[in-house]
Amino acid sequence: MAIQEKIKELMEMREKARLGGGEKRIEAQHKKGKHTARERIDMLLDEGSFEEFDMFVSHRCMDFGLQGQDFLSDGVVTGYGTIDGRLVYVFSQDFTVFGGSLSEMFAAKICKVMDQAMKVGAPLIGINDSGGARIQEGVKSLGGYADIFQRNIMASGVIPQISAIFGPCAGGAVYSPALTDFNIMAKDTSYMFVTGPKVVKTVTGEVVSTEDLGGASVHSSKSGVAHFAVENEEEGLLLIRKLLSYLPQNNLEEPPVSVCDDPIDRLEDSLNEIIPDNPNKPYDVKDVIHHIVDDGEFLEVQRNYAANIVTGYAKFNGIPVGIVANQPMFLAGVLDINASRKAARFVRFCDAFNIPILTLVDVPGFLPGTTQEYGGIIIHGAKLLFAYGEATVPKITVILRKAYGGAYDVMSSKHLRGDLNYAWPGAEIAVMGPKGAIEVLHAKELKTMDNTEERAKFVAEKEEEYKDKFANPYVAAKYGYIDDVIEPRNTRFRIIRALQMLATKKDSNPPKKHSNIPL
Repeated sequence: MAIQEKIKELMEMREKARLGGGEKRIEAQHKKGKHTARERIDMLLDEGSFEEFDMFVSHRCMDFGLQGQDFLSDGVVTGYGTIDGRLVYVFSQDFTVFGGSLSEMFAAKICKVMDQAMKVGAPLIGINDSGGARIQEGVKSLGGYADIFQRNIMASGVIPQISAIFGPCAGGAVYSPALTDFNIMAKDTSYMFVTGPKVVKTVTGEVVSTEDLGGASVHSSKSGVAHFAVENEEEGLLLIRKLLSYLPQNNLEEPPVSVCDDPIDRLEDSLNEIIPDNPNKPYDVKDVIHHIVDDGEFLEVQRNYAANIVTGYAKFNGIPVGIVANQPMFLAGVLDINASRKAARFVRFCDAFNIPILTLVDVPGFLPGTTQEYGGIIIHGAKLLFAYGEATVPKITVILRKAYGGAYDVMSSKHLRGDLNYAWPGAEIAVMGPKGAIEVLHAKELKTMDNTEERAKFVAEKEEEYKDKFANPYVAAKYGYIDDVIEPRNTRFRIIRALQMLATKKDSNPPKKHSNIPL
């Protein structure tokens, strides 16, 4: 065969591979509002940057009618490319080939790019759209899943791992995304669950729809499995590009610093008025965030889950920073089980990838009640405490208003190796709020008071005394627990100066195999 004929054969095979399961199945994919595996890669990566691996791989199973059903690429497209010029590895599952079901060779292709990503230290992006294990391959398919899981575990904390769920993801398939750092789900076209609606009905008798069991809205608001819920695939792929702009390539590199035109000494006079005079009146902590970060840009993570705490990424003078902030607009900003878990995982990710952490504190304490105690609030609260105490990245804390009880300790206090701990002038740092404190401190006197008017007057006087002592940051500052009391409008400048000073920070933990975080 002449070389020209061989080249022609190569081109024909490439074209066959690019068609996946064929035109009809591609059309069916489009009718569902979904894109093909290769279309998704093209939208995600810089134009012309994708280099594909293993285009000619096909399955090796000859049982249950699979003989003669060969599709090049075997249901997953793998390779590498760039996002904003930075190297990334990607795999994209192809629903047009056997419903995107995972086979032995399908798994081997994914494992190959995972291994390569680890070798060169580059982020891994997985686009999931799969009916699950390829039943015809039995244990080989199950083994393939476990091979991927093991690599997810080894890559954790070494390279960023991002999962996009753009179709079904059920059974064993859900655990790989669960092991990655970020999950993105598309509304109406994606779902995740361990067992589907039919099995749920058979086992428990419960009738539930696919969307209500494992849709994007469920996992982004109720379970916390999804970090982002997007309207469509295009939005999800753009979000991945945006997210990566805050992240380093790997755990040995620093996050990418960008040029910033927003003045570092920009004063925000509105911040001097943002805290209400009434300590029980809420305000939106996101307004504080938008006022102090570069150009008002803030990428919130898990926006709809545990809304009493806000987590996300922003830049200060071009430096990427992870932000954790109590949100007085929801549950008065208390820490509960879900908020503690959400913030702890976020803090640990930032620490693993050298991203400084800014903590904005306005916390009245932990949420009381049997639901929280029975659910293990002690253990879950300890996760956040552990995450902050273990973190060695630069940690800057600003107490905006309240910092009561154990929650003061947990929210990146000086005692947990906080590097710079600031407070606004109206900050209150105390064991508890005035009302509760008076009931404890003056319990005996209050017992003897029958006269309601006398009692009210006494309580009011004692509350004022308590406020005079603790409704300010100066008691904590006297002991060095607060490094400085700052004017609210100057917060941006003070944070940026702190980040510049801490750029060469070195901190370490004792040698150990790994910690035993309270799970």
